[in-house]
Amino acid sequence: MSAARPLTTLRALALMTALPVLLTACGYGSESTDDGKKTAVAADAEKLSADEVKIGYFPNLTHATALVGVQEGLLQKELGGTTIKASTFNAGPSEIEALNAGSIDIGWIGPSPAINGYTKSNGKNLRIIGGSASGGVKLVVDPKKIKSLKDVKGKKIATPQLGNTQDVAFLNWIAGQGWKVDAQSGKGDVSVVRTDNKITPDAYRSGSIDGAWVPEPTASKLVAEGAKVLLDESDLWPDKKFVITNIIVSQTFLEQHPDVVEAVLRGSVKTNEWINANPDKAKASANAALATLSGKALPAEVIDPAWKSVTFLDDPLASTLDTEAGHAVKAGLLDEPDLKGIYDLTLLNKVLKAEGKGEVDDAGLGAR
Repeated sequence: MSAARPLTTLRALALMTALPVLLTACGYGSESTDDGKKTAVAADAEKLSADEVKIGYFPNLTHATALVGVQEGLLQKELGGTTIKASTFNAGPSEIEALNAGSIDIGWIGPSPAINGYTKSNGKNLRIIGGSASGGVKLVVDPKKIKSLKDVKGKKIATPQLGNTQDVAFLNWIAGQGWKVDAQSGKGDVSVVRTDNKITPDAYRSGSIDGAWVPEPTASKLVAEGAKVLLDESDLWPDKKFVITNIIVSQTFLEQHPDVVEAVLRGSVKTNEWINANPDKAKASANAALATLSGKALPAEVIDPAWKSVTFLDDPLASTLDTEAGHAVKAGLLDEPDLKGIYDLTLLNKVLKAEGKGEVDDAGLGAR
């Protein structure tokens, strides 16, 4: 592959307006909240090589590993006397900026900003060190206007943001139908309407859009408004799995504090194990965290179906990230990137082995 040269669209990701709390699975936008929250630490707990670790994530369901891990103290338990300082983001680009500035050390983030952050820095700022979630993205439509997939042609379908993960996925699906759409303008055989997820339900209610290709819980919010699920993106992927949330780390922090990174990964693995063993408790824990962060919990008719559509796992599903990058290239939103070195799964596989779990693969994109 040639060196990465993101086109205007992906460069613009860093400047696009903030998407709302709780909504986009990849957190695209521009705002963040440094809530300064530090988790309680036992007085006699022994510190690791750093006094604190600054972590970032988004207050939405596809980042539930972080939400639940902090809420239940599962991450802090593995860190001992090293304190967690948590910051929440509505924005993939702003989290990358925070990572670059040293405002956070480790973050949960979607594939597109991770790819963009890595390529823009020529592979010098971050590594993907683990997985967190798969799935949770659906095409939901007005059943009065769209009764089958072929009816999508000629309709107005919302995606969260120009060039974000769901936008790329929808453009790729459109191309697969043999339809033509200009990626930049969204005009063509389908009108792709880039709409802030905060207002997508209102846009649907008003009739200004006919459907949306969106992550949870936005999809379930639209269903609560009368929309119907026409397609679950998971059905388009082998084994119905594709990366929606990764764990990234500053390369500098990884080099200086590998013991802290390992502890966070161990906490993440144990959190995912707890989530999968206790789905109802985990759902309630995630919703409690969301209520604290946003001031409002999700109602049962939204969180119940949304929660079921997300899979929590440790595998970063590296091959699917490479495929997603290929979709962005095909859509004309990204020059052919060199993703070699974007992953370093050494510590994750060490943790998985110690926990008696199978190792995961970097799809040939591991650090040199």
